Amino acid sequence: MTRRALVTGSAGFIGFHLTRRLLAEGWQVTGLDAMTPYYDPALKAARLAQLSGDFRQVAGDIATPGLVAGLLAEGCGADAVFHLAAQAGVRYSLEAPGSYVDTNVTGTFQVLEAARAHPPGHLMFASTSSVYGANTAMPYAEQDRADHPMSLYAATKKAGEAMAHAYAHLFGIPVTAFRFFTVFGPWGRPDMAYFKFTRAILRGEPIDVYNHGDMRRDFTYVDDLVEGILRLTAQVPAAGAEGASPVAPFRVVNVGHGAPLPLTDFITAIEVACGRPAVRNLLPMQPGDVPATWADAALLHRLTGPLPVTPLDVGIARFVHWYRRWTGSNGPAA
Repeated sequence: MTRRALVTGSAGFIGFHLTRRLLAEGWQVTGLDAMTPYYDPALKAARLAQLSGDFRQVAGDIATPGLVAGLLAEGCGADAVFHLAAQAGVRYSLEAPGSYVDTNVTGTFQVLEAARAHPPGHLMFASTSSVYGANTAMPYAEQDRADHPMSLYAATKKAGEAMAHAYAHLFGIPVTAFRFFTVFGPWGRPDMAYFKFTRAILRGEPIDVYNHGDMRRDFTYVDDLVEGILRLTAQVPAAGAEGASPVAPFRVVNVGHGAPLPLTDFITAIEVACGRPAVRNLLPMQPGDVPATWADAALLHRLTGPLPVTPLDVGIARFVHWYRRWTGSNGPAA
């Protein structure tokens, strides 16, 4: 029998890659996306144009009362709901905080209410490593406290986790919240550092390198992340199960490689792929940012086995190849 899924944020970076993989595996997918102008909607539309198979795209805002519930009532997310729609970005939360509350809190509430009325087989909620905030003990483990967010983005994602736990406990909705770590790859968001670095290096412009380059990230290639999401989809949590809440069918799982790399290595890989050096403008740390992220992936490994690991230079080369095509013959300069 064909498996059915609803993907919120289907025109977004990760939502697009996940949707494409689901369709390739024979799922029937309904996508929902508001196509907001946080970055060029032409890029989002171009992503959607790549999708083929048993797919229907719905335009709409998840915060609209009853919208998600109506889709679930049709059976769109009978087997799984992948809730990836969010207002992303740490720095933008300093400029437009209300958009984070509207989408990440109110929108997630609407998804949970829809799941309450029309329970899916598994609700997969995209969280973020940013919830670890000011934690200094590394690697970050799921059982670590996440009480000191460094940005409103992180705070709203933590709020989403807390709400999802409450709904899982009260209404028996199985939920997995997956925290991802610095995802990169083709079709990425223009506000991400690697996108900005590539654009500047190819133009011969300087790049802004914060904390004077003294930063480390658990870089995760997007295909590796999607593989982790799909593997976790089959691991439906029950209260008290491995890594789950003792009182709810709710589980938080880090999806990362557990191998942080210096930001300077990331920049070097982009330089090599672009075929030219970067002019580095060294700056102090930005508000809301953290010097390092590092996933403890032990729980993920126990549940699903180790993720495939796309080498940094390979993943960056794929991105730069895509970027050259997108900004050259296949689309407008992003």
